Amino acid sequence: MTKIGSSGEKFVVLTFDDGPSRLLPQFLDVLKQENVPAVFFWQTRLLHPKRPWQRVLDEGHLIGSHTVKHRNLVELTKEEQFKDISNSINAIEQITGSSVRYFRPPYGRFDADTLQVTEQLDTTLVMWKIASMDWELKKDPDQIIANVTENLEDGAVILLHELPQTLKVLPELIASIKERGYGFTLL
Repeated sequence: MTKIGSSGEKFVVLTFDDGPSRLLPQFLDVLKQENVPAVFFWQTRLLHPKRPWQRVLDEGHLIGSHTVKHRNLVELTKEEQFKDISNSINAIEQITGSSVRYFRPPYGRFDADTLQVTEQLDTTLVMWKIASMDWELKKDPDQIIANVTENLEDGAVILLHELPQTLKVLPELIASIKERGYGFTLL
């Protein structure tokens, strides 16, 4: 487990869903400048070989699955869930050459079938403790910072997305988290 910060510090995990987007290089620039690790949960329909996935891994971040097309898993049969999740994991592993250990269900929706499928695929289902609500805050990105910092606690997994408004406030968000005595770690 990579922990960035001083010992005795509290830690949070930054996660980004719905990529890889065209903004990924800019997100990576901020994370590198701030020396912050993150976990990216990707829809594999967006994972083209030209996306900078190698940089993500080289800079110490993790890549997890967020299915192929972001379908609501509870509306699928167990077999359909297995096919979608396994196809996503296989695509990431084939492109990156790195094993996928983590999975986040789209919309945070899952059922008993999903849990059986992730266990069968030896993948850990990862949810979040703090939803930044960044997808709803295009016109008020500063609220993203408040949504996160007002709910910080040790070990919290923070849900963010690869969106322009999130990128805009990311340096300030990281600074605000650090100011409250938190460091950053991976799952």
